Amino acid sequence: MARNDIRRAAPSGRGRSGKATKPALTGWRLWLRRLFVWGGSLGLLAFVSLLVAVGLAARSLPDFEQLKASQNEQMIVVRARDGTELVTIGPSYGRWLPAGQIPQVMKDAILSTEDKRYYSHIGVDPIGVARSVQIRAESGTWRQGGSTITQQLARTVFLNNTKTFGRKLREGVLALALEWKFSKSQILELYLNKVYFGGGAYGVDSASRKFFGHSGDRLSLPEAAIIAGLVKAPSHYAPTADAEAAVGRGQVVLGLMVENQKVTSAAAQDADFKGIKFAQESGQNSVRYFTDWALPQLDILLPDNTEPIEVWTTLDTKLQGAATDSIQRNVPGGAQGALVSMDRDGAVLALVGGTDYVTSNYNRATNAVRQPGSAWKLFVYLAALESGYTPTSEVVDEPVTIQGWSPRNSGGTYAGKIDVRTAFAYSKNTVAAQLGNEVGFSTVAGMARRFGITTPISIVPSMVLGSNEVRLIDMTRAFAAVSAQGQAIEPYGIVKVSTTAGRVLYQHAAKQGVSLVPASVSAGITDLLQTAVSIGTGRAAQIGRPVAGKTGTTTSNKDGWFLGFSSGVTTGVWMGRDDDKPVPGLQGGTAPARAFAAYMKIAVAGRPVEQFQTQAQLPSWQLEPDDEANFSGRPEDYYYVDEQGNLIDPANQPAGERPKVPAQEVPVPGGNTGGLVPASPPPAANDDFLNEATGGGKGANRPADPPPRPN
Repeated sequence: MARNDIRRAAPSGRGRSGKATKPALTGWRLWLRRLFVWGGSLGLLAFVSLLVAVGLAARSLPDFEQLKASQNEQMIVVRARDGTELVTIGPSYGRWLPAGQIPQVMKDAILSTEDKRYYSHIGVDPIGVARSVQIRAESGTWRQGGSTITQQLARTVFLNNTKTFGRKLREGVLALALEWKFSKSQILELYLNKVYFGGGAYGVDSASRKFFGHSGDRLSLPEAAIIAGLVKAPSHYAPTADAEAAVGRGQVVLGLMVENQKVTSAAAQDADFKGIKFAQESGQNSVRYFTDWALPQLDILLPDNTEPIEVWTTLDTKLQGAATDSIQRNVPGGAQGALVSMDRDGAVLALVGGTDYVTSNYNRATNAVRQPGSAWKLFVYLAALESGYTPTSEVVDEPVTIQGWSPRNSGGTYAGKIDVRTAFAYSKNTVAAQLGNEVGFSTVAGMARRFGITTPISIVPSMVLGSNEVRLIDMTRAFAAVSAQGQAIEPYGIVKVSTTAGRVLYQHAAKQGVSLVPASVSAGITDLLQTAVSIGTGRAAQIGRPVAGKTGTTTSNKDGWFLGFSSGVTTGVWMGRDDDKPVPGLQGGTAPARAFAAYMKIAVAGRPVEQFQTQAQLPSWQLEPDDEANFSGRPEDYYYVDEQGNLIDPANQPAGERPKVPAQEVPVPGGNTGGLVPASPPPAANDDFLNEATGGGKGANRPADPPPRPN
C-alpha cells in the first residue's frame, strides 16, 4: 500500500522509468511544426518536380546547330545584278556570328544593359526577380522585368510575349533547361544572333548592316551601345524610327557599362556618337514593282524552300533609276506610266509599274491590259512579210471597206501608191487593214501568239489596228524577239538563289533560242521599224545611234506606246490613265517616245554601236517555182506561246493536239486588192486552232468590231 502511494506520488515530469518527458505541443507551436514539416515536404516535392521538368525540357531541346538554324519566318534578301542589296522581305537574320567573332564591346554592352549577373545565375536570377516584385509593389505596375538573357532567349525561340503567369513559368523552366544543356558562351551566342533589334533586324550582324552599313564583327563602342539599347524598345529606339532617340539610349547604355566596369570613364568620354554614320534606307519605291513581279516566281523555282535565302536578280540599279526618272519626267499630268527594259537574252534590266509605288503599288508593266494601237501593226507586218511581201513591195493607201468596217488614217489623208516601208513608217491604217485582210486576221493572231502575246485575241478586222488588249511586258517581249533576229525571248528576273551561307539552290540556265520567223522576215521587219524611227512617227525616240521601234496611240488619246530596241536593249513604254479617260495631247510619238529616248541614252551608253541586220536572202519559195523545198518547214511545226506565257514546242505535243494548218485563202470583198499582190506561203495556223487558243470565233459568234483606232 505504501509502495503504491510512493509510485503515485512520483513527480509528474518523469515517466515510469524515472526519466523526464517533453510536454505535448499545443497552440501555435503545434501549427508551426506542422507548417515546417508539410512545407518542407511540399518544397522538396516541388524541387524534385522542377528538376524532373527541367531535365525533361533539357532532353527535348534541339541541339545547338538546330537552334542556330531555326527561324520563325523566311527571310528573303533581294540583290541587284551587281550584288547590291535591293530590299529585304520578311525578317532579316544577317550572317551568323560565332561567339569568337562577336566584338567584346558588344557582349559587354548587352550584359551591362540586360543581365549584369549573367555569369553568376543559373538561368533565373532571384535577385532580379525580387527587385522586379519590389518595384511592382511600390509603383503598382510592372516597370522592370526580372528576365535574364537566358529567359529572353527562351521566350524568343520557343514562346511569345504574352504576359501570363503560365508563360512566365514555362519561360523559367526553359531557361533552366538551356543553362543545363548549353554553356554560357553558347547561350550568349544564340541570344546575340537571334534577339530582335528593330527595323526587321534579328541578330547583331543584321542590325549592324541595317543601321550602320557594315557587318556585325566590326562594331565600334558607340555602335555596340546603340544596338544594345534597342532591345528595351526596338520600335521606339531603332535608328530607322528615331536616330536621335537611338543615340540618346546608346549614351545611357555606355553609362551602364562604366558603372559595371566594362569600360573606363576615359574610354566612354572618347566614344564619338556624333561621328556615327547611319546607313541610308535602300530604295523601296520603284524597285518594289520589279520584286513584286519577280519574287512570286520562287514558288515555281523553289516550291518547298523555307530557308532564309538571297535572290540575285537581273535588275540594274542605275538603269532602274534612269527608268523611274524618265517616266516621272515625261508622263502627262494626271496620267500613269510604265516601262519594261530587257537585255538581248530576256534579262529584265529595269521595270517600272507606275509613277509612285507608295501611292499605288498596282503594277501596270506586268498586270495592266491596254489597247496597243498601231504598235500591234508589228504582227500585221510580220505576217505580211512572212507571206511574201518585202519592204519595197508596192501597196496603195486609199479608202477601203472590209466586212463593213472602214478604217481611216490619222488626219484623213491618203498617199496613193507607196511601198510597204513608207506605209509602216507613217503608220497607214488603210494599208495595215488591207494587209491583214490579205494574209488573214487569224494569221495575224497566230503571229501575235507566236511572239508572246498571252491575252485573249478577238479575230475581227479592227484587230489589225490594236483593238485587243495586251500587257506591256508581253509587247516588249515581242519586240525583243525581233531584236534577237526572230529568236524567241523569255523574260526572266532571277539569276540565282542561294542560302545566306552561300549554298546555291537555283541557277538560271540559258535556253537555246527558237526561231520564230525566217531570217528574211526578221530583217524585213527590222528595216521597217528602223525607218519608223528615222523618218516616221517615232522620230522623238532617236538617240544618236541606230534605233528601231514603233509608236502606238488609241482612240481619243487614251493610251500612248513606244516600243523599240538598240544595241541589244529592248524597251517598252506605256502611258495613260487608270480610269481610261483621254489624256490631251498623248500620242505614242510624244511623251512615250521621249521617255524611251531619255532612258535608252543611259541604257546603251556603255555598249558598242550596233548596225541592224536589214538584208537577208529571201527564201527559195519566193525565188523559185512552187515545187522547190520550203525552207521554213511545215506550218504546224511553228512554236507558239500559250496563255501562261510559256513557249510551246509542237513536236512535244501529242499528235492529236498539234495544230493542223490546211491551205487557206481569205477573199477580199468586192475583189478589190488595193494593189496588194502577195506571194502564197502556207499560213501559220488554222482557224480552229486559233479560235481555241485566242477565244475568237467566226460568223455569228464573232464579237462586233470595236471603233477604229488612229495611229
